[in-house]
Amino acid sequence: MNEKTIAAIATAQGAGGIGIIRISGCDALEISQKVFKSITGRNISEMKGYTAAYGHIYDGDELIDSGVLLVYIAPHSYTGENVVEISCHGGLYVTKRVLRAVLNAGASMAEAGEFTKRAFLNGKIGLTEAEGVMDIISARGEQSSRAALGAMDGALRKKIDSVKESLITSAAHLSAWADYPEDDIPAVSTENLTGELKSSIGILDKLLATYDAGKAIREGIDTVIAGKPNVGKSTLMNLLSGYERSIVTDIPGTTRDVIEDTVMLGDIPLCLSDTAGIRATDDPVESIGVEKARKRVKSAGLVLAVFDSSKELCDDDRELIELIKDCPSVAVINKSDLETAIDMDYIKKNVRNVVFISAKSGSGASELEKVVSDIIGTSQLDPSAAIIANERQRDCAKRARDFLNEAINALEMGITLDAVTVIIEDAISALLELTGERASEAVVDSVFSHFCVGK
Repeated sequence: MNEKTIAAIATAQGAGGIGIIRISGCDALEISQKVFKSITGRNISEMKGYTAAYGHIYDGDELIDSGVLLVYIAPHSYTGENVVEISCHGGLYVTKRVLRAVLNAGASMAEAGEFTKRAFLNGKIGLTEAEGVMDIISARGEQSSRAALGAMDGALRKKIDSVKESLITSAAHLSAWADYPEDDIPAVSTENLTGELKSSIGILDKLLATYDAGKAIREGIDTVIAGKPNVGKSTLMNLLSGYERSIVTDIPGTTRDVIEDTVMLGDIPLCLSDTAGIRATDDPVESIGVEKARKRVKSAGLVLAVFDSSKELCDDDRELIELIKDCPSVAVINKSDLETAIDMDYIKKNVRNVVFISAKSGSGASELEKVVSDIIGTSQLDPSAAIIANERQRDCAKRARDFLNEAINALEMGITLDAVTVIIEDAISALLELTGERASEAVVDSVFSHFCVGK
């Protein structure tokens, strides 16, 4: 348990109904007693866990506010330490003033994520659960929220634990059989061992397959709106943004630079970029914008390629179709309310996903949402199930999977079982790093550095 008692504001810093100052550590009760006086004269150090008191908050002899104090007694608290939460009237000044009083009474300012880090170090949660805490704070939609709740509930850790326990059993059997040949230990069947390793690989492969969709609902997907001038790119940008983010005119080349915004398409965050119309131009300024657009298309996670359904395909349209062939993309056939002149056979032959919309009226937006969801993989994703949601988790799972494949290859090549055991133990170590049971201090510090202060 840490000797230092920490404190921080746990609520958003701004005008609100209440502000909460959280205190955690061995001296949390004593420090609270110095700043909080119950109207009943109740001694805070004698309060039971999960009980509250109403009173006044002081900084020395100066009255600051009235509020409610809530006590959690170790180990039955979020951090596993004695925890006190003081609720005062919301507002930037009052909340900070109460925090200053707590610090003056002997607490130290908490670092980013230090409360959750203490929960991890005190064995209250695993590293994947801790990452779930941060994910739920930053969740921007139902799917990302449910995925974060699943992580907090230990969905990923439980799945990893099942693989880890199976591998530990196999490694223990191999070690015992090799080290104690005189004992009556059943011989290791390479066929059975291979089957067990393949089963573990199958579980890890399914988890790894969730990464792209998990990352998309958590962080959003880099999305480019592309097309020749005046096909409705900026109108589509405004439709998805919900306001006039891009200037819309009938003059070709109006959009010359990349205009960016983050929007929610259903539950999918899209980091949108409205690019200059892709066309041949002699305008040196516009040509810079066109070249930027081409580069954005090639590097994007998703391309919404916009075409005017009322116009025949031109060379600029065909150039765009060629650009998006190797990209996750949707051919957005705009102005569907007008008479169709575009060559749909050519588009459907060269672009897998096609949606008809009217960016001006908003019709077809739900169909676009469904297609994007299918492309990203979120439509098949169960957010409450185990999901790999960040690069750290992915790297650990991938290394474990690769080690198991290496172990199978070793068995097939007839390499000694001692060597196979070492490879399996390497896979176990990678899984222990994933759950945080064997993570380095640098890894732990990196995870919690992304947290906000007060959590």
